[in-house]
Parts: sequence; structure tokens; C-alpha cells
Amino acid sequence: MRIFMDTANIEEIRRGAALGVVDGVTTNPSLVAKEGVEYRQRVLEICEALDGPISAECISMELEPLIEEARRVAAWHPNVVVKIPMSEVGLQATKRLADEGIKINTTLVFSANQALLAAKAGTTFVSPFIGRLNDAGHDGMELIREIVAIYDAFNLPAQVLAASIRNPRDVTEAALAGAHVATIPSTVLFQMVQHPLTDRGIEIFLRDAQKYSPV
Repeated sequence: MRIFMDTANIEEIRRGAALGVVDGVTTNPSLVAKEGVEYRQRVLEICEALDGPISAECISMELEPLIEEARRVAAWHPNVVVKIPMSEVGLQATKRLADEGIKINTTLVFSANQALLAAKAGTTFVSPFIGRLNDAGHDGMELIREIVAIYDAFNLPAQVLAASIRNPRDVTEAALAGAHVATIPSTVLFQMVQHPLTDRGIEIFLRDAQKYSPV
């Protein structure tokens, strides 16, 4: 399973990239607004910091403006993947843009039927929001399993990108469910590195080593 960071904070992205395990980034205008920077410039900075798919979201709601916006955003950098919310207009735009070779991340997906339609329209990634489903009393991971099973059954090339991840256990569950990608907040990524028993083990090793090799 590939790991993307879900953030627009450039320092967090550089720190994550230094781990050597981050494969891409997802972002949106809300995340960039928190940083107080211009959207296009921050996306380009992210592309410079990390060589991988970088999802940048479109906000137009009508078909032709959405297609034009998506073309502009895709032209920012070869690694940019255009995020388009699931809707009738979104599916129409996805089909036309995919036919032009533009990579799409269909976002705000909450059902297997939506994911099936997005794949048939030619999306590259489909983003089920598992955390929001769980908040509403549904089983987000069961949705991941359903989508993966459908894509596998019909050899659909779209990849399942587990989004709205809240904690490290969500990452484990997404991997077990067969998600191709998990997009993870920075806090969760760095929590995954840590474990109290690891910290305790290092402390013991260092203490015992000093008995034989005083520093």
C-alpha cells in the first residue's frame, strides 16, 4: 500500500519525504488556506519536495468551467492529479479529462456504486472517506473492501485511496482491506513510527551499552 500525506504544510511534507516512505500528497484549498499561501505556489513547492502524485482540488461546479479549471491545474506540473468531487458534473468532467490523459482523483466518495461509476468514467484514484462514514455510524473499512472487490472482479484500473484517516489503526485496517493507497495526516504518519516499547528498548540498549563502552 502506498502512503500519501494529507497536508499542505511544506515543512511536514519535507519531514515526511525524508523518511523515504511517502509516495505522494493530497491537498485541497482548505488545507492551503490554513497555511496562508497562494494555492498554485504551494502545490509547486510540494511537487519540488516530493516526487509522486500530488492531488490538487478543483472548485468549479459547472461542467465547462470545471473542465477548464482542471486543465489549468493539471498543467501546473506533470505530477499533479486533479481532484474532482463525485457528482453528475464530476463524472462528465472526469470522462472528458481522462480521455485527454489527465489524471483524476474522484473525492468525497461514500458508496461502492459511486466508486464503480468513477472507475468507469476513467478516474485514476477514488477516495472513500472512511472517517466520515464511521462518524455517521457506518463501516468505512467495509466500503474499502467492497470497492477493492469490485475493481478486482472486473480488472478496473482505478486505485482505491483510503481518505479521512484518523489514527494509526485506520492505516492498518485500510491495508488489510486492500486499499492501494492511504492518505494520512502528518500527525498520524509520525505516530506510526513510534511505539513505547521501541522507546523503552532503545533506552535499555543504550543503558547497557554504557556499562561496556562509557561515553
